[in-house]
Amino acid sequence: MDKDIACSFSSRAIHRPERSNRGQRVADDEYGLLLSDRSFQESSLKPFWKKRSIRLVLAAGILWIFLMLVVLLFQVWSCQLTVVSFPGLCRKDGQVYHMLDAVGLIQKPIHRCPIPLADDPSSVAIPEKRNYDDIPQKLSFFVEDEFVDSDSQNQPLFGGHESWKQRNESFKLNTTMKVHCGFMKNGGADMDPVDIKFVKGCNYVVASGIFDGYDIPHQPSNISRRSQKLFCFLMVIDETTLAHIRANGSIKEENDGGKWVGIWRLVTLHKLPYDEPRRNGKVPKILTHRLFPQARYSIWIDGKMELIVDPLLILERYLWRGGYTFAIAQHKHHKSIYEEADANKRRKRYARPLIDLHMKIYVYEGMKPWSSKKKTVSDVPEGAIIIREHTPLNNLFCCLWFNEVHMFTPRDQLSFGYVVYRLGDHFKFHMFPNCEYNSLFILHKHTREHSSKVEWVKSLSEFKGNNSGLRETKGGLGLWTPYPGNLDIVEIPPVSRVSEHSR
Repeated sequence: MDKDIACSFSSRAIHRPERSNRGQRVADDEYGLLLSDRSFQESSLKPFWKKRSIRLVLAAGILWIFLMLVVLLFQVWSCQLTVVSFPGLCRKDGQVYHMLDAVGLIQKPIHRCPIPLADDPSSVAIPEKRNYDDIPQKLSFFVEDEFVDSDSQNQPLFGGHESWKQRNESFKLNTTMKVHCGFMKNGGADMDPVDIKFVKGCNYVVASGIFDGYDIPHQPSNISRRSQKLFCFLMVIDETTLAHIRANGSIKEENDGGKWVGIWRLVTLHKLPYDEPRRNGKVPKILTHRLFPQARYSIWIDGKMELIVDPLLILERYLWRGGYTFAIAQHKHHKSIYEEADANKRRKRYARPLIDLHMKIYVYEGMKPWSSKKKTVSDVPEGAIIIREHTPLNNLFCCLWFNEVHMFTPRDQLSFGYVVYRLGDHFKFHMFPNCEYNSLFILHKHTREHSSKVEWVKSLSEFKGNNSGLRETKGGLGLWTPYPGNLDIVEIPPVSRVSEHSR
């Protein structure tokens, strides 16, 4: 029995460690499973919290944008009230106002005033053709350069290589005159023969122009049957615009090749004379008498404008009633060319240093800032509409005006007042209030914004070296030609920027 008991105790002693080890292994296994399960849970929770954090950030961002929109809408609503509850929010010189204005959320009242037009186009009496005593009596144009200074000038230019001496002489009025006026031989702006033949029969012209596809033709309205028979509606375009209009399938083509869009006869210019679309647009705008030499009267409107008044009523109101031969609207904000130049620089309408150089030349040549002492209403026009009789003096003025655009910057509003200054009292014109042309037209937005590299240039050094491609090759060359005067001593008149009068 003792032996059995001893054996029993020995067997227990032997088996206990095994049971203990087995239990320990089980416990270890369970602990390992617990750890792995916990690590699994932690790893599975990480993407969950990550997604939740992203959702929270997005929700916060959306809430922030919503609150900002509420504030902006409240700003717009408040500023449109007759009695403004929070005038501080509607300050035109405030950053919030400028931000809203930039995205088109500020509703501005249309700058419009009534025009005492005649009632019936059929009753308008067209004056007989008159002989004017103004000089010049006879005007002719250069078609080839008479003087070539260097081999670099062998390239034909639409505006020619006018020298500083020729430019100065062109402002001296004589009975017979010969001046540069675009359309130099092999200079570009060629018309199709079918269009040349057509415009020979146009004595009364409504002209417009679109280049590089920046606009689409807008059909005039309220045109009487008399004006439809009397006027040629001529839309001057380039090949890019022609392709753009044709892609819309709105062109009606005649058997002889003539092209129409509604009432507009399309006149395509080939071999564009300039690198800049804006400078190309000045050819039909200013040199209307050269493109359409048979025209007796013309009304120019920019391509973005829709005419809503009968053209006969316009001629009667702005020319015949007051005995004028040239009419143009005054600028909405600026009266001095130096104010306009400053606005052009701020809005990046052309290279800033070239605008400054242009203005320095005018200062050197005696062009004063506009003041109430001047005989003109303003030195700065709103060039979107030009109404004129094609007299020799008006044609000369337009030639000289275009020559400035050709030699300097394409911003024609900067040079209009200068040419008026150089011609003195000889050139008489009617500058009517800016608010009136908003009663004559509907303004449409461009199909796209115009932009070119030269507009962003801040210093003359950017035109050198590898960036020399920024310089125009066919226009503005007067700014790169040595000027016969010391411009280093010239200072541009200071401009005071008043927010409600600046643009």
